Amino acid sequence: MPWSPPSLSAARAFEAAARTLNFTRAAAELGQTQGAISHQVRELEDRLGIRLFERRARGLALTEAGRRYLPYVQDALARLRAGEELIRGAARGAVLTVSVSPNFASKWLVPRLGQFSQAHPDLDLRISASVQHVDFGREDIDLAVRHGDGGWPDLHVTRLCAESLFPVCSPGLLRSGPPIRAVADLARHVLIHDRDRGRWHAWLAACGVAVPVRDRGPVFDQTALAIDAAVAGQGIALARSALAALDLIAGRLVRPLPDAVPAEFAYWIVCRKAVAAAPKIRRFRAWLLAQAAADARAL
Repeated sequence: MPWSPPSLSAARAFEAAARTLNFTRAAAELGQTQGAISHQVRELEDRLGIRLFERRARGLALTEAGRRYLPYVQDALARLRAGEELIRGAARGAVLTVSVSPNFASKWLVPRLGQFSQAHPDLDLRISASVQHVDFGREDIDLAVRHGDGGWPDLHVTRLCAESLFPVCSPGLLRSGPPIRAVADLARHVLIHDRDRGRWHAWLAACGVAVPVRDRGPVFDQTALAIDAAVAGQGIALARSALAALDLIAGRLVRPLPDAVPAEFAYWIVCRKAVAAAPKIRRFRAWLLAQAAADARAL
């Protein structure tokens, strides 16, 4: 007897329940009743002849079979979605939705988008800026640029650029302020802080210099704002290389010292594995990598 696939509704019910470990939340997500989700999962279990969930008093837990089956179901659903998006995109023109952090959007991506649009006028680009990592299983996002360690085994991951940390300031401040010939000279300047003063302490410790960090000086909750404050001559900021690249290349910022410390995290281009080879994904990924390589050469 020829093989036939399980119903799409059962596959979606299982995937949602496995991800949320709750039939009620899965039902709300899919716009169905809790009983319908439970019934569809039971149908799938009957088809396979094995239990996919352990029903517990406080919720659900995947069985070993459920854990092994889940990535195949997620991949199948992702491929169906990718095929549908491909067909729809061909009919209305390609749309690419990209998720990035606010810092990356304002200091790296947005200033370059005009170049991309000129080179790829047929691609309708949508940018979503959020501090939270996108959930590709639930959100309508094609590709994301994440800051982290690259450890996302369920996704297609490409490193965009490694980063280092170093002081930056405006050329005017460097000319008019107390001279900076060594790391210890930073104690004579106002230091701009990113979220807390601990980052400067850690950087100075990594350089092996015990320099007291001044309690005064502005504290910003976004790295982009700290860099902009340095551009405005308000003090010396501790910048990440990727976010400061354009300001350094344009001469709005300078590095008063050559000292730098490797950053713990890097930027990564991530997407669902099922769509990694899609033309619009490949085009944008190649452009991102080319921009990062040009920054490295210019710096």
